[in-house]
Amino acid sequence: MRIVIAGAGSVGRSIARELLVSEHEVTLIDRQPTSMRVAQVPEADWLLADACELSTLTEAKVDECDVIVAATGDDKANLVISLLAKTEFGVPRTVARVNNPKNEWMFDESWGVDVAVSTPRIMTAMVEEAVAVGDLVKIFTFHQSGADILEITLPEDSPLTGQRVGQIVWPEDTVLAAIVRGTQPIAPSPDDTLEVGDELLIVTGRDASQAELQALLVGAPESR
Repeated sequence: MRIVIAGAGSVGRSIARELLVSEHEVTLIDRQPTSMRVAQVPEADWLLADACELSTLTEAKVDECDVIVAATGDDKANLVISLLAKTEFGVPRTVARVNNPKNEWMFDESWGVDVAVSTPRIMTAMVEEAVAVGDLVKIFTFHQSGADILEITLPEDSPLTGQRVGQIVWPEDTVLAAIVRGTQPIAPSPDDTLEVGDELLIVTGRDASQAELQALLVGAPESR
């Protein structure tokens, strides 16, 4: 794939390095000369310019890219870049960094954003996931569909312990996507049995009831 990354700070450079390892073609754009650390990602193409300008995106051949990543430290700039990429250049996929969680509500298709990534929210979720057993933790929200990825570590008193996946009646719009047992990820089959300490990754639709899911996984509050 051909990918354009707006914002060549530490976040943008890290993304670029990972994508280059996977043999994608990457262009980095930044308006700050101090961010032009070409030697750190020499395999990428670099452009010193303002990604909020149509002329810059034209020079970067954004119309030929598969994905644009708005990874600057400025939420306003990331929204403008996403909107221009989608409306003016027809980029198939836009990914935007959210710096301030208070601005997260704006990062949707009305601003041309297909996927919004909130670093503070993800870090919070990782902290909660590290210490919480028996609690549903929201890891990620797909802004276009409203679907959530949730995580839970099954506690000892979970009513699902010992049950086969195929026996479980999940709430509406709820799918068990993966089981992580120790360091081993498992694609769940109907014959897999859930065990204490299993980390479950669950995808829920926009209208799914998290309260109903929580009750299924750990039991009703009065019975605990």
